[in-house]
Amino acid sequence: MKEYLEERKIFKLICGAGNQDTAEIEKLISVYSSAGCRFFDLSPKKEIIEAAKRGLKHSGAKDCYLCISIGTSDDIHFFKANIDDKKCTKCEKCINHCLQGAITKNGKNIEVNKKRCIGCRNCINNCPNNSIEMQQEEINLNEIIKMANECGISCIELHTTGKNKKELYPTWEKLNKEFNGNLSICIAQNKLGQEKIIKRISKLINKIPPYKAIIQADGIAMSGKEDSYNSTLQAISIAQIFNKANLPAYLIVSGGTNSKTSELAKMCDIKLDGVAIGSYARKIVKEFINAEDFLNDKKSYDNAVNVARNLIEQIEKNL
Repeated sequence: MKEYLEERKIFKLICGAGNQDTAEIEKLISVYSSAGCRFFDLSPKKEIIEAAKRGLKHSGAKDCYLCISIGTSDDIHFFKANIDDKKCTKCEKCINHCLQGAITKNGKNIEVNKKRCIGCRNCINNCPNNSIEMQQEEINLNEIIKMANECGISCIELHTTGKNKKELYPTWEKLNKEFNGNLSICIAQNKLGQEKIIKRISKLINKIPPYKAIIQADGIAMSGKEDSYNSTLQAISIAQIFNKANLPAYLIVSGGTNSKTSELAKMCDIKLDGVAIGSYARKIVKEFINAEDFLNDKKSYDNAVNVARNLIEQIEKNL
């Protein structure tokens, strides 16, 4: 993985830290690896890792790297939507606003498929009755590190707001001590000021060898619905903070990222080593991968690969 990172043309597909839909993961990995993506971010579940490896086997892609995401307790990526039936009026607005298709109507009830829910909060933001709350999924860090080492995971990414120092630093130190691969720190800019963000990240980076870490500057998490400069503006804004800090780590961006992300960074004279794209990357191939027997449907598969390849090429040409 070291040689890949040193190319500084990183395109990472974010399958969704909370996305536990094995069928979708297998298809996404197969499509994007066929299109030239070599770096994939996954939920820290063994069945998800196995699905990803099936996707790589189907595409025949070589030299690909899997990353699993975990989070501190104050991070939003590891929460699932839960609907209070007593408050729910069955207006179905949550269904219409769920990009993952995780919310459906079953008879008279509105239900959440927890395996598909990624905690984006679109449902909460559009519920007129306050009938939805988010519930955190608990993880066992010891078990995850053990599984990551056994399954040949190349990178573990720690998502955080940076506020909970008592949890953040010990978790990072444990990962550095016990995990065999690279580390990534994904931090949003909306909870801490610039000075505190740099202070937190500098302390983490200085605890490990130079360029063992990736800084993933997170704009607005899970907001990549549109292919616009405005959507990716926050990601570029936080990348600028780290660009000036010049820390000994690779710098990539996420959160609202799309085909225009690396172009905007170049226009703003901000040097990136890569771009991680989730919501937008999944959205543009959705109509194809939903086809019946997709992996054996050559026309749909090739169309999806072409769309994915175009996105990757747009990103890489400006890095």
